[in-house]
Amino acid sequence: MTSSRIFTPVRIGVVGLGRFGQLHAQTLAGLAEAELVGVVARRQESLDQIRTRLPGVAGWLDVNRAMMESNAEAWVVACSTADHIVVARKLLQAGKIVLLEKPISADLSEAESLAPWVKVDSSNLMLGHIVLFNSEFQQLRDEVNRRGRPTFINCVRHRPASIVKDFPGENPLQAAMIHDLYATQVLMKGEEPNRFLANFHRTENGEVDLALAQLEWPDGTLASYVASYLTPTGMAPRGFDRMEVFGKGWAARISPNPRPIEVWDEQAQWPMALEIRTDPEGPSGMMAEELRCFCRVVRGLNQIPAGATYYDALQTQRWMNQLAR
Repeated sequence: MTSSRIFTPVRIGVVGLGRFGQLHAQTLAGLAEAELVGVVARRQESLDQIRTRLPGVAGWLDVNRAMMESNAEAWVVACSTADHIVVARKLLQAGKIVLLEKPISADLSEAESLAPWVKVDSSNLMLGHIVLFNSEFQQLRDEVNRRGRPTFINCVRHRPASIVKDFPGENPLQAAMIHDLYATQVLMKGEEPNRFLANFHRTENGEVDLALAQLEWPDGTLASYVASYLTPTGMAPRGFDRMEVFGKGWAARISPNPRPIEVWDEQAQWPMALEIRTDPEGPSGMMAEELRCFCRVVRGLNQIPAGATYYDALQTQRWMNQLAR
């Protein structure tokens, strides 16, 4: 019986100490299933900063040294998207098991170049898509499995208008809508659409601030998507997300961002945009569940879940390329 096995904590390192890399490190440090054995950053300042929160954790500025000098058996890759494939390839070639943050790459052909080092069942490479581990989405997935195939999926994902200025060139199709494409892939059990439509709205400077898209399947099932950088400063700091699913005789809706807690003083606040808590005494939420799943994958107790395999990532990236064209 699996439950009778003694679970040895998985020795894990983290590459990249941006916002999500720090969340991964802080979450791993509090999980009973994991032992955070090191972090890798591009700048010494980042290592110094993480040590104020996680004293005693080893740090490196070079992933090759980190692999040689740490005893990590698995790695979370949360560095910049441009470095994903290079770093993941090094780790996979060294026999490590990798959790790679989304998107796998900005370029489909580069993503496909990783194939020679990925096992047929993707058991050595799991994609980091926390949306798949969100409790509302998991319940929605169960409802779809129980009630039957969707007729219509509607996804809305709005982000702050300030992103256009702060991150020039970042398209909401790749940066925001990708999450909903992955979620749709799971709900549609990986079936391939046969029709792709998309349109962009651009600012006066030519930056994309709104992406509209539609997918259609051979049986007539439709999915529509809106992703934007349009929300003003008075709204929740990470905008808002909503997903609706309609089937024959039923419908469901989830609103996972922001979380349903509001605080007021001089102005309204939404202190919990995502279902992520990194409390040292017990992390909880979708990132904690994703990393617990990854630990079970490393120990051979779990398969990579649907939507998080390397091959799922390639399929969704192909969808995104079709929409971009």
